[in-house]
Amino acid sequence: MDTKVSFAAARLRAFGMLSCEGDDARSFLHAQLTSDVAGLGERQARRAGWCSAKGRLLATLLVIPQGAGFLLQLSRDVAPAVAKRLAMFVLRAKVKLADASEAWAQFGVWGPDASKRLVALGFAVPDAILETTTARRGTLVRVAAQRFLVLVPSAEEAGLGEALGDVGEQAWLLEEIRDGLPRVRLATQEQFVPQMVSLERLGAVDFHKGCYPGQEIVARTQYRGVLKRRMVRARVAAPAAAGDALFADDLPGQPAGVVVDAAAEPDGGSELLAVLQISSLDGASPVRLRAADGPPLELLPLPYA
Repeated sequence: MDTKVSFAAARLRAFGMLSCEGDDARSFLHAQLTSDVAGLGERQARRAGWCSAKGRLLATLLVIPQGAGFLLQLSRDVAPAVAKRLAMFVLRAKVKLADASEAWAQFGVWGPDASKRLVALGFAVPDAILETTTARRGTLVRVAAQRFLVLVPSAEEAGLGEALGDVGEQAWLLEEIRDGLPRVRLATQEQFVPQMVSLERLGAVDFHKGCYPGQEIVARTQYRGVLKRRMVRARVAAPAAAGDALFADDLPGQPAGVVVDAAAEPDGGSELLAVLQISSLDGASPVRLRAADGPPLELLPLPYA
């Protein structure tokens, strides 16, 4: 974002949305996701993961209370399959689960004056990170100190888009990368346990709640110290994409990791989140994109490391 601009906005199309409604919606999600949904306040969002029985992530989610139910933000490319597979667990519960990606327009708004701009447009701005507010115009989630997720019915998209402008979604995705927020994509489903992508550091894993799919493996990873890979943030002077293999000089002939997600920089390079072998990181081995002789990664700090 240009430092002369006090706020920026982007229409978000890389993110989908599931809706979960019904008398048992809260208990159903609590039993399926890695975080505590049972204790979630009506104005409190929470990050979470949904795992396979083997403890591997099928999706990373932002759980947002909405009326008597919840909205679940996730990568759009996995939304249809996740909605279908998650619905298989509803059984006799009073829950209606649907892919609501087309029903909601999502905008990212960020910058020093983002809150002032949103107030001027009729939104009630939440005070704390992951606090939500709902006003006549739509729902607002403060996802970082100066970043907001705006949700409005799709019928309101055009008017709000004209009022906010659009600097392009890559700029918002770059902010997500810099905040160390992983997004499980179709290319990376079932590759990571939650700790590999730092979900426990983001408050997205509750180790004291009841069972959920993969809970035993997630707990064992946490308490027995068996994690062999972890997430880093990096920059590379080339285009990168989720699922790209990474190679370290200390592990010739075999991949040392994988790109979790990436966002393009204006100069043609990329910033990315990647899961890498801890042994390669501890040994400070050079890591390269897509091939043993590919462009090297410059490792960058994560905000919570």
